[in-house]
Amino acid sequence: MLDFVLCDDNKNVLTKLEKMLESIFINKKFEAQIVLSTTHPDELVNYIRNNTVNVVILDIDLKSKISGLDLANMIRKKDKNVYIIFTTGHLEYGLMAYRYKTFDYLPKPITAERLEDTLTRLFEDVSGSRCNFVRLDNNKTIIKQDSIQYIQKEGVKVIFHTDTRTYETYSSFRKILPQLPNQFVQCHKSYIVNVQKVTDVNMSNNTILLNNNESNRCYIGPKYKNKFMEVFNNGNISNHLDGTNN
Repeated sequence: MLDFVLCDDNKNVLTKLEKMLESIFINKKFEAQIVLSTTHPDELVNYIRNNTVNVVILDIDLKSKISGLDLANMIRKKDKNVYIIFTTGHLEYGLMAYRYKTFDYLPKPITAERLEDTLTRLFEDVSGSRCNFVRLDNNKTIIKQDSIQYIQKEGVKVIFHTDTRTYETYSSFRKILPQLPNQFVQCHKSYIVNVQKVTDVNMSNNTILLNNNESNRCYIGPKYKNKFMEVFNNGNISNHLDGTNN
């Protein structure tokens, strides 16, 4: 799920942009949501400081002491991976906007066709990244890697348990593993855990607690115990999957 933040000084433009985005999300089956839409730059600044976002769509001229370029500079200092898309009716700002690793530049008035083209390319770009996201369902569903607590294999389904919800797909550990960074370790034939989310390991009953949540427990299989504990205790994080159990 990609989180979008929008900022424009014109409320009517902002409302129209929201409707176009939501329509594209539905029609293209993109896993995305608008988490903030504001005409106040200060509100965006406060939100960015306290939350992680994936895509920011900014008007450059916000009729404020803070411009869209100022916001982009602040965002880049906090997170180099955020996708920044500028909108403006002032074409002379175009070259300045790309200074901030801008993904795209949308001249106003924004059309639905132009916006859809930008979002399609953005999701294709995210799908090609193996650093921050896991891709499911032919790239239509995108999960942030750092939100995944553990992955469970249940028959022909693989279930991703994240900080906020679960995602199901018909796949296998063998297909999912190449997308995962080194902090994901198999502890059981049916479980892969994100060791950065592990808060307790109980060796007496071979269970793993994640994020101090009693409902988020995984099991340690006998043939995986030594490898898992070696990785967890020594910080030697690497993927340890037995090919016979994928």
